[in-house]
Parts: sequence; structure tokens; C-alpha cells
Amino acid sequence: MRHRFSRLSLLTKIMLSTSVAITALFAITGEIVLRNITKTMFDSLEAEVQGSFHAYASLWESRTELLNSVSRVVASMSDVRAAFSTGDQATIRDSAGELWSRISDSAGLFLVTDPRGRVIASLGGVTVPSLRKNLDLVQAAEAGFPKQASGFFLLEGELYHLSLTPVYVQSGRGQDLLNVLVAGERVDALTAQRLKDATNSEFLFITPGGVIASTLNPRATQAVVADLVKKGATEKVSDGLVEYAQFETPLLDIVGQSVGKLCILRSFEGPQRRIASVTNNIIFLWLGAIAVGFVLTYLLARRIVEPVERLDRAASEVARQNYEIEVPVTSEDEMGRLARTFNMMCASIRQAREDLIRQERISTIGRLSGSIVHDLRNPLAAIYGGAEMLVDADLPPAHVKRLAGNIYRASRRIQELLQDLLNVSRGKQSAPETCRLREVASAACDSLAAAAEHQGVAVLLEIPADIEVPLERSRVERVFTNLIGNALEAMHSGGEVRITAELMDGGAVVRVEDNGPGIAPEIRSKLFQPFVSAGKRNGLGLGLALSRQTVIDHGGDMWVESPPGRGARFSFRLPGAHIAQPQTLPV
Repeated sequence: MRHRFSRLSLLTKIMLSTSVAITALFAITGEIVLRNITKTMFDSLEAEVQGSFHAYASLWESRTELLNSVSRVVASMSDVRAAFSTGDQATIRDSAGELWSRISDSAGLFLVTDPRGRVIASLGGVTVPSLRKNLDLVQAAEAGFPKQASGFFLLEGELYHLSLTPVYVQSGRGQDLLNVLVAGERVDALTAQRLKDATNSEFLFITPGGVIASTLNPRATQAVVADLVKKGATEKVSDGLVEYAQFETPLLDIVGQSVGKLCILRSFEGPQRRIASVTNNIIFLWLGAIAVGFVLTYLLARRIVEPVERLDRAASEVARQNYEIEVPVTSEDEMGRLARTFNMMCASIRQAREDLIRQERISTIGRLSGSIVHDLRNPLAAIYGGAEMLVDADLPPAHVKRLAGNIYRASRRIQELLQDLLNVSRGKQSAPETCRLREVASAACDSLAAAAEHQGVAVLLEIPADIEVPLERSRVERVFTNLIGNALEAMHSGGEVRITAELMDGGAVVRVEDNGPGIAPEIRSKLFQPFVSAGKRNGLGLGLALSRQTVIDHGGDMWVESPPGRGARFSFRLPGAHIAQPQTLPV
């Protein structure tokens, strides 16, 4: 993965890095914004639940106060008090019931009990058979009389909210408790629905015996009650589909003891829809910002990378030894300074190259002159001395023949040196021809056969006769001659030179190896450079350099292998080699 990334262009790397950074930045920012929005909405929802509770408390208190007020009015009327004194149910019902119906619009219940809690009359619009017996809560509330008392009352699985108002009469002992007015209403689904309509929250009245009233459907009610058992008083609850924020408050009876609890729920469905909408908007904004950022990044990165690309192209030209290239300077920043420095570097390289070429030419002329003078001195001295003896002395024929042979060999040596110089300056190449490789090598061996025999060196030619190669015959023959000649000069007291060849990868690999002393390690790396020679009595040091150049001109290469003290093996490869097709004779 890292290797593939390193192969990408600089523009692609900048765009990928910037895109990843923008994406991560927007993702983190969006996550933070969504969390804050969610927290704010949840906090707002919890505040709404608290507000619903306060609204419920206000509504309940106002309703309780209404019942208390009506009860006080009824209890304070003289005709009602007179009817209560008779103890007759019909009289009480006629007197108080008519008045209750005129001053109260409540559809609740209204009971008249004696001080012990026995129900004397039921005056309200709601008849509750279970409340026609003694009410223990009257005696429990007596300790707080003459103040009115109110609270919830649970009886036979039904929940009531009651308000108790004592009715006193004047006696010789002071005021005696005559009757107790019990006003209130039953808590049911209608009561819960009215609270929901007033507060826009869900209400559940729960007692130890079960749910008394709920604004949720039965399935949701059952799921919420089961979840309430598992959750704390401030944790969110769920009905399996919708989550709710909750607030619980106890339902207290007349003496302040809990008979159940009221659970107020506020649905998260609305806020979650708003959060989902905000999330979608953020995602769309994020995608738009990514697209815009990508375009802007491309435009800006393109302007930044363009000078780098120009420098890259210019550096490639320099690698191809084109030092005339120049990079336009379009800015004064780091890239501009780099371009200016690059141009100065190219100018310095051009100048250094010119100086080097000039010095190399002078040095080459000096070395060439020294080599020529050194190598021509001996053969010229032989010619001069032999000619002088022929002119000044009367020599016998045998002596003259020997001097003539020396002059001939010295002249031929001068001819060979001049041919080497001619090969150095040679620029044109002749067209290659298909030749039998063995024939070319055999011609070189024949030219050196006498010298090899004189030194006691065996030249073994083991090149298959059917290998053909397209080549310049004279130049390749010169390659064989140089390699075999170098081997002969390295072996002074006999030895063996073996010439082999084989087809390999569409070319012929030729090896010329000897069992001489080998090549010194200090000159092995410079062996194919001009004017480098070692262990030779004659020559300009150009033979190997010219031979390798000849092989390179044919599309191949030359190399040397020489283990210390184990002879030398020169190898070169000539491409295009193949096996000659057998010739068919005409019938």
C-alpha cells in the first residue's frame, strides 16, 4: 500500500491528502454539531417534561381549588347546614344536591358523610357503588380539620382524587363536626386525555395493582411499564418503537402517603425527526463542501504543482545530458528560487562540461602523442638501424635477409599502430552482412597462428560451424584478433587459448579464455577505457576499448571475468544469431 502511494503523482497526493483532511474535519465538526444539537433537544425535551409536570400540577391544583371552593360554599349555606342537622338522606340530598347542581359544572362525585365516614348521601353526577359504605379516609383526615384536605384515594382497583370539607355547627361545647363533604372525581382515561390535551404529554397513572389510566395504546403502555421497572427515574424509556423522556411524581393520599405514581412522558419522535432532518442537511452540506473543496484543491494544487512538473521535466532532460534546458521563473517564492537555482546549476554543468571536454582533449592529445612516440620509437629504430647497416656495410646475403625481415616486421608494426589510430577516428559504419561466426574467428586465428606457434600456445577454436550472425566482418574479426593477441602477449611460456560460442536468448555469447596469469584487480574496472594496458610489450591501449565499442555498435556488450591467478575470460554478446539453414543442392 505504501509502495503504491509513493508511485502516485504529487498532484494526486495533494488532492488525496486534502480531501481526506476536509472529509475528516467536516465529519468531526458534523459529529460535534449533531451531538450538541441532540443534547440541546434532549435537554429541551426534559425541560418540556418538567413544564408538563408544572402544567399538570397547576391544572390539578386549580381543579382541587374549584372543588374546595364549591364545597365551602355549600357547607356555608344555612339551609344546607339545617338539612345536614336533620340527618335525613332525602332532605340532605334535596337541599344540597339542588345547590350543587347550580354552582358546580363538575361531572364528578359529591358525597355527604357523618364524622365517622358513613356515607349519608351521594349528590354528584357520578354514582360509585363502592363509595356508599364507610370511608376510612374521613377519620384519617379528621386530625387536620377544620382545614380542607385533598388527595388520592385507591379503592377496589379504582383511583379517585377527593377533597374533604368539614361542616361544623355551633353547640354549647363550641363547634361540633356535623358532616363532611367529599367532592372529587375518578381518575380514568378521560382524565388522562384531558391532561394530555392541556400539556401535549403522555400520562400514566400507575398503582401497585397496575395501570389505572394511560394515554398510550395498550401495547405501548405495557412496554413502557415494563421498561420503567428496569430504568431509573431520570432515564429514557421506550415502548419498543418510540423513546420518551420521563418524569415521575407520587400520588399522595389525604395523609401524605403514596398510593401510586404519575408518570409523565414526552416523546422523542419529533426531536428525532428534526435531528434526522438536520443530519441530512449536514450530510448534503458536507458533500457539497467536499465537492467544492475538491475543485478548489485541484485548482490551487495545480498551480502549486505546475512549477514542480516543469522542474521534473527539466531534470529528465538533464538526465539525458541535455544541459541546454532552462526552467522559466514565474514567481519569487521558494519554487521561483528553486527554478533560478536549477538554471544556474545547468549553466554551471555546461561550463564544467566544456572545461572538462577541453581538458580531456588536451590530455588525450598528450597521451596519444606519448603513446605514439613510445610505440613508434622501437620499430623506427629497427628500420633506421637496419637501413643504415644496409647502406654503410657490405653484408652477406643471409645477414641482409635478416635485416630485411626486421625492417618488414617493424614496418608492419607501424602499419598496425596507424590502423589503430584510424579505427579511433572512424565514424562511419558499413552495412552488416550475415556471416558464419566460426569463419570470422578462424580468420583471426590464422593471422596469429605463427605467433602462437612460436610462443608454444595452443589456440582451440570450438565455435559451432552453423552459427550465423549479422555483423561487420572486418570489425568483428579485429575484435577476435585483439582478444587472441592480448592472450598471447599475456602468456610468455606456453599455454592455451580457448574460443567458444553458444546461442542464448536470441544472440551468440562468445568467450575467449586463457590460462595465463590473469588481470590485476587494480586495472580490471578500467580495462575498457582508452590508453589502459598492462602486461603488454606493445600497443596504444586502444584494442579493448575499440573492441567493446564494436560490440556495442552491433547491439551487444563485452565484459571480463578474471579470478586472480587463473587466467582471463573475455565474453561478448552479438544479437541476432541463429542456426544456419542447410543448403539444398539443385537437382
